[in-house]
Amino acid sequence: MRLQRALPYLLAILLGLSGCASVSPPRDVSQALPASDSTFGRSVLRDSAAHEGRSGFRLLPNSTEAFHARAELIRHARSSIDLQYYIVHDGLSTRALVHELLLAADRGVRVRILLDDTTSDGLDSLIGTLAAHPAIDIRVFNPLHLGRSTAFTRSMGRLFNLSLQHRRMHNKLFMIDGSMAIVGGRNLGDEYFDAEPNLNFTDIDMLSAGPVAEQLGHSFDQYWNSALSKPIGDFLWRQPDASDLRASRQRLEASLAQARIERKTLYDRLMAYRSKPRLDLWRKELIWAHGQALWDAPSKVLAKGEPDPQLLITQQLAPDLKEVHRELVLISAYFVPGEYGLRYLTSKADAGVSVKLLTNSLEATDVPAVHGGYAPYRRALLEHGVQLFELRRQPGDPGASRLSFQGSSNSSLHSKAIVFDRRKTFVGSFNFDPRSVLWNTEVGVMVDSPELAEYTRELAFQGMAPALSYQPRIEQGKVVWLTEDNGQVHSLDREPGDAWRRFNAWISKVVGLERML
Repeated sequence: MRLQRALPYLLAILLGLSGCASVSPPRDVSQALPASDSTFGRSVLRDSAAHEGRSGFRLLPNSTEAFHARAELIRHARSSIDLQYYIVHDGLSTRALVHELLLAADRGVRVRILLDDTTSDGLDSLIGTLAAHPAIDIRVFNPLHLGRSTAFTRSMGRLFNLSLQHRRMHNKLFMIDGSMAIVGGRNLGDEYFDAEPNLNFTDIDMLSAGPVAEQLGHSFDQYWNSALSKPIGDFLWRQPDASDLRASRQRLEASLAQARIERKTLYDRLMAYRSKPRLDLWRKELIWAHGQALWDAPSKVLAKGEPDPQLLITQQLAPDLKEVHRELVLISAYFVPGEYGLRYLTSKADAGVSVKLLTNSLEATDVPAVHGGYAPYRRALLEHGVQLFELRRQPGDPGASRLSFQGSSNSSLHSKAIVFDRRKTFVGSFNFDPRSVLWNTEVGVMVDSPELAEYTRELAFQGMAPALSYQPRIEQGKVVWLTEDNGQVHSLDREPGDAWRRFNAWISKVVGLERML
């Protein structure tokens, strides 16, 4: 969804090579390693067996906890680490995770990293250096094969193959030893872990253990072994060697040492997992319930026009969406319902279902163009009784809220979750918009647990509070925005947001970008 910011370097390396396809040996096919292959995995299997094959789940709505969970899982890994991401941005949090990944690879853990190709723009050699480690394999999904050397040629290459190149792998999956996994909205980068000085995302991840992790392993394998996934080495003039990797590690360690001094407060908060690990406690807090991993087929990307519905995650969500009878709560960072979504939501509201949606306000969204796709549907939704809540831009202090609707800088909603009748919960990478439905690939987990549903619902309702969100309503034929400042509830007759954001939202509406959003 988001325009990609350039990653200055991964592993703190500064190499000058430009990318170009080279001849590579036949690609290896590999599978997720079973949980029984490691002592850690076997301990999770024992926990699961005690719950009659149910999976364990714990929400990770707090940004710092979400980072610590990833770092600790890497430290516990003994056989395999599988990572699948749409975005990886440079920053202290990413460097710390890369450092842990290298240590895991040193002790013999097999590391597979699958990145959407937009992450690697201009960075093939940098990412390829990490793959010089004998235990680390990196692939890129739906890559641009020609014109990768410069920003201009990459842009032209994508423009001339737009029907394929605008389709991206939006999945976020972090899996350890085939036994524990994290899915949700967070990519890798400081802005997802409350460590970015200018922008932080309010997000939700799901820590999952047991049988559902095995299902997520199958989803990873489908993407990893797809013909659309290519080794990063295919796009290098020269393959980085052990000396390149060694130099990179030295620079990485130097940058972390420097951050420990120059950014001490942030460093200490992020690195607290080293002295105060909490994974054992979180394992005790798991909610054990029936769960199912859901994902788009990777071949969705190859469709000529709209993909076959049988390939889509929406087909798997459809039965639960259809069967909602009392309450539907949606959290969607990017919300463009389209005509089909409008009919679905208004028909549910007309039938007496309480339908509540939390999304970004114009002033908070990181993609104003998407807001331009949402705004035209607002009045019709409100007229049918759908309750809309638009998260405000939230300044605050790190850790001020366990539920993370406040961060250390301007905050934008990035969460994606659905609560069905206060019983089932879906958490994943899927937004309620045409891009997630038709063009990007997505992954998530559905959990049948009233306890987990109530907690997720509580998260949504916190974000819907008048002090945190605008609530659009129709008063005297006009849309107004109800909110609260300094304890006083009041309404605004003009949508909050600056002129530039209004222009971006307007232009996307004028040129008809809705189906691309």
